[in-house]
Amino acid sequence: MPYLLVYLFINTTVFGQSMLQYNLSIGDVFTIKQDANQIITQEIDGATHEITNTLMGIIEFKVKGDNANTYNIDVMFKDLNLKMISSIQGELMNVSAKIYEENDPQSKIFNSLLDVPIHVILSRTGDILEVNGGDSLVSKMAEASGLEDEFSINMMKKSLEKEFGSEALSNSYKQMTFLYPASPVRAGDSWKNEYSGKLLAQNTWTLNEISETSANIEGKAIVVMDVIEPASRMQLNGTQNSSVITDIITGFVKKMTVQGQVEGSTTMTQMGNQEIPTVIKSTIIYELIEN
Repeated sequence: MPYLLVYLFINTTVFGQSMLQYNLSIGDVFTIKQDANQIITQEIDGATHEITNTLMGIIEFKVKGDNANTYNIDVMFKDLNLKMISSIQGELMNVSAKIYEENDPQSKIFNSLLDVPIHVILSRTGDILEVNGGDSLVSKMAEASGLEDEFSINMMKKSLEKEFGSEALSNSYKQMTFLYPASPVRAGDSWKNEYSGKLLAQNTWTLNEISETSANIEGKAIVVMDVIEPASRMQLNGTQNSSVITDIITGFVKKMTVQGQVEGSTTMTQMGNQEIPTVIKSTIIYELIEN
């Protein structure tokens, strides 16, 4: 066997083990479709209130730089559709970012986030080390709302930061990217990692199967939600299960399904901090779209 092939073989496979990681090249573009469904159920004085949130997003990842242990990646929304339905109040939100309506503030806000690059530094294990640009995106969205007084604009920014600020986006992307161990593994091996934010997840990953083209990974997590708002606090605990198929060459996700359930309570100051039993069930599917 020629020396170069021997080196490559030893470098990628150690006694039957494989090094799972991102192997990206400058100019690579990956387009991910995200479908999410979330059902929030609350019991208030014997009555049940259910809110159903659905989201469909198209997110593009473009590799801009390749460093020794990290990649510089531009991430942008190409589409985003949101719908929120209350079992009591009916439809609360229904917006498609691609459809611009001059007289609809929500339409203008979400249209403004399309094609705006967020700059991400990604480690080879998938940990997101830094995100830049989220704050600029939030400012652009707030300005698109049409609000004119500074107080209202600042309040809008604080609200948007919870979903589209740099820290929020970093924690959101990690759910899809932070999959890999720091050391070589073989089928049956497990490893741990965690990410935080509105959702703290302590993950245990297991490599179920590996082939020449893909890796099949299973994840189980203990999750904690502690969401503090000006007039309420939601404290929930539960579990999350992930099923992942990744490309063995690039390391990028081909398909990932995340199912979770958390339970606990919500307290609201206007109700004298009464504890409201709360359950959230969610399913998120990420799928690679072939460019």
